[in-house]
Formats: sequence, C-alpha cells, structure tokens
Amino acid sequence: MSEISQDLENINMQIRPYFMAEDEAREKALRLCRQVIRHSSSAIRSLHCQEQDKARQLLDSARELVEDMNRALDSHGVLRHSGFVHDAQKEFSEGCITLALIVKEPLPKPEALGVDYPAYLNGLGEAVGELRRYLLDNIRRGDFSRCEELLAVMDDVYGVLMAMDFTEVITRGLRRTTDAIRGIIERTRGDLTVALRQKELEAKLDNLANKL
Repeated sequence: MSEISQDLENINMQIRPYFMAEDEAREKALRLCRQVIRHSSSAIRSLHCQEQDKARQLLDSARELVEDMNRALDSHGVLRHSGFVHDAQKEFSEGCITLALIVKEPLPKPEALGVDYPAYLNGLGEAVGELRRYLLDNIRRGDFSRCEELLAVMDDVYGVLMAMDFTEVITRGLRRTTDAIRGIIERTRGDLTVALRQKELEAKLDNLANKL
C-alpha cells in the first residue's frame, strides 16, 4: 500500500465513525421530534376540547421526549440547531405556553422546557393563534368573562416579540410569526367588538321587551 493510500485509509477510519455517530443521532432525534410534535398537537386539541388534564399528560410525555432528544444530541451541536429540532421545540413550547395561559398559570421558562430561545419565542407567537381560537369558542358559548383579558395577553405577546428586532438568522423566522400575530390580533379585536355590541343590543331589546 502506498503512502497516499495509507493516508486515505487513515482519514477514512477517522471520519467515518464520526458520520456514523451523527447519522445515528439524527435518526433517533427525528423519531423523537415526530413524537414531540404529535403529543404537543394532541395536547392543544385537548385544550380546545376542555380536556385540560389530558393535555397536561400529553405535554408531560412530550417533555420526557424533549429531554431524551437533548441528551441524544448533547454531543452533536450541528444537529441540535437543525430545522426539525427547532420545529419540535417550537410545537412543544406552543403547547406548554397555551396551557399556562388558558389555565392562568405562570409562563414556563425556556430553560424549564429544555428548548432554545428562538423555538420558545416562535412557540409563544404561535400560542396567540390558539388564544384566538379559545376566545372565539368562548364567545360562541356566550362566555365573555375572559375575552378582554385574553386579548390583552395577545397584545402583550405581540409587544414582546416586536422588541426582538434581530436578524432572522438568530431568531429563526420570528419576524414572520410576529407579522402574522398583528393580523390575528386585529381580527380578534374586531370579532370581539362585534360580539360585545351584539350582546349589548340583545340586552337592550330584552329590557325593552320586559317594559312592554
């Protein structure tokens, strides 16, 4: 074997195990990410069905998967910051934040969830859309007790995300999420205004009918 051939063989033996380990970690992380997204999405659906205990159980299961994923990628920095990991962390953050806002619990911190800051902030933004759905469901049920409160929370989230005026390379698409939130809030404010005026009108008509 020539000297060059020996050098190439040594390079092969050095690099190939690295890529094998990366590939194995990637495959495991992909499986875990799919499960995290599935559990988180199911938890949000459960919240809208008034099944808060079920939602909490699903998010607890997702948390264990996130912890497992973080351990699997502990020595694989490139994979830890890949798109599929970001998406899973974002979905998990969205689920946990939505739960906290709906049941009026303190917001979970990124460190407690085991997620990166960009994923957390994007999840926070996505939660605004879930609050709109929850608010509209309340309106349809004739429950206006928390509508103004939830709309104020949506405004507060928008204010925080607007302040994160950094390059997309750092925030991972946060500007697009923030721009979408503005439209969501304005539509929700309009829907709530119409519903409140209709409620007020119905109350006046009922009062007038009682006087006749």
